[in-house]
Amino acid sequence: MDIYRTFLAIIISFLILIGYQYFFVGFGPSEQVIGVQETEQPEAAAPAPQEQVASLTAAPASQPPTAAIVRPDRPAKTLTVDTDQYTAVITEDGGAIESFLLKDYKETLDAESPGMELVKVDKKDGLPMEFSWGSAAPAGIFYEAADSRVTFTGNSASLRMKGVGNGLEIERIYTFSKDSYLIDLAVRVKNVSASALQGSAQLHQSSVPYRHTSAGSNFLFVGPAYYANNTLEEIKRKEFEDGPKVITTAMDWGAYEGTYFISAILPHDTDTVQSMSMETFGEEGVRMTVSSGLDTLQAGQEKIYNYKMYLGPKKLDILKSVGSNLDKAVNFGWFDIIAQPTLWLLNLFYGIFKNYGIAIILVTVLFKAVFWPITQKGMKSMKNMQKLQPKMVKLKEKYKDDPTRMNQEVMNLYKTYKVNPLGGCLPMVLQIPVFFALYKVLLMCIELRHAPFMLWITDLSAPDRLFIGFNIPYVGGIPVLTLLMGGSMFLQQKMTPTTADPTQAKIMMFLPLLFTFMFVNFASGLVLYWFVNNLLAILQQQMINRQKSGI
Repeated sequence: MDIYRTFLAIIISFLILIGYQYFFVGFGPSEQVIGVQETEQPEAAAPAPQEQVASLTAAPASQPPTAAIVRPDRPAKTLTVDTDQYTAVITEDGGAIESFLLKDYKETLDAESPGMELVKVDKKDGLPMEFSWGSAAPAGIFYEAADSRVTFTGNSASLRMKGVGNGLEIERIYTFSKDSYLIDLAVRVKNVSASALQGSAQLHQSSVPYRHTSAGSNFLFVGPAYYANNTLEEIKRKEFEDGPKVITTAMDWGAYEGTYFISAILPHDTDTVQSMSMETFGEEGVRMTVSSGLDTLQAGQEKIYNYKMYLGPKKLDILKSVGSNLDKAVNFGWFDIIAQPTLWLLNLFYGIFKNYGIAIILVTVLFKAVFWPITQKGMKSMKNMQKLQPKMVKLKEKYKDDPTRMNQEVMNLYKTYKVNPLGGCLPMVLQIPVFFALYKVLLMCIELRHAPFMLWITDLSAPDRLFIGFNIPYVGGIPVLTLLMGGSMFLQQKMTPTTADPTQAKIMMFLPLLFTFMFVNFASGLVLYWFVNNLLAILQQQMINRQKSGI
């Protein structure tokens, strides 16, 4: 039954190479660049009675037309907020977040690398936390800060900023926590004109992809997403081919997702229907606007709008502590039931050994131990099938003119020697979900980002390279671990009993080369798992080969 093993191995190869790219492809560059339309953003419609998502083509989420606004005769100040987790810079020009530098995560592995910057756009693209209220208060008005610095009292600090639009007085109140990536924003809008004003409160942000070096991460989703009605919706680039998008529903959050980081807006009232409009800019950027329903403020009347914003790592325990189902942004898909315990085990072993490379090895050993009895049976079955091959050849020769009788005699042969022809295939089938769960965990976990293992492997989320003083075409350095993985796979194939004809055997021997080529730019953490798994399989096969069979 080696034809089944060949078939399954090829399926695995193509699932890795093509399947994940098809089903989980990221929000990467597109050949068609969609220009930003400079049309006025229509007022948000009244909340729809049904609580369902409507994906509609609508006017773009561009900023409202510029109104006559009050600006002091001085440059805008910036205020720095320094916490245990990040350093943020808030500008009076729009009252938005101009910079958000994470302290625990670096841009690169270089010793002099700055912290990870989550604001990779400028004002013309739309900064995070820009606020507008209809045409009376466009995004970008001047907000004068009440204080010249942000001072923490205990664990929290507040920043008050006031701005004036056309007949509106707007006060923004930021609240920061020393030990959290979550930011609270309350916006008080007051009608100071003599007549009623209508408008929709809108919170804006623009984002571009956070780059990473692993080829495998290109198969993961990057782009705008939202969570509503207990469902995560990820909006891929091709969905913008017909223009901007508007999503109308009661949502828990709307965000721009990277592989390891996320910038999310969390409406305060998740039971109220919100509208999230999105449009592209440049080659890969997305401008997002979360809007409330249409409000009418009578003269002297005011209303307060409350938001939360999370800018930080996609680390599962942190996202769970935020609430609002933000942890659903870590999407393991169909394999979540296996991936979640796997991640827990990785963190458990890391807590003991302080090395994620060792944690990967131990998780691999643990999973191999769980499947050891099933794999043992499969390997024994393959060995017995190989020993039955001469008898099967004789039967096929004897009954070559009677296929029905030949099949009966072959089945009797299996029954007599208690051999299951599918025994070698079933263990592989059972392990496929485990492999893909580990595959997703090792590609998606921020824990592995810049995590060292040993020697030349200094980043388990990046391809392994041993640099020798000059660049090698295509790969740069020597992919030592990947070559060891390919070699171990070749040795495993040589040791595995086969009943295949010479052509099938050659196909099987070609698979190690194919896998080596595929894995050369994958995260070294994933290659380490595959290499250790191969070594354990070789050990098990060696034990089986030494055993005597009754055939």
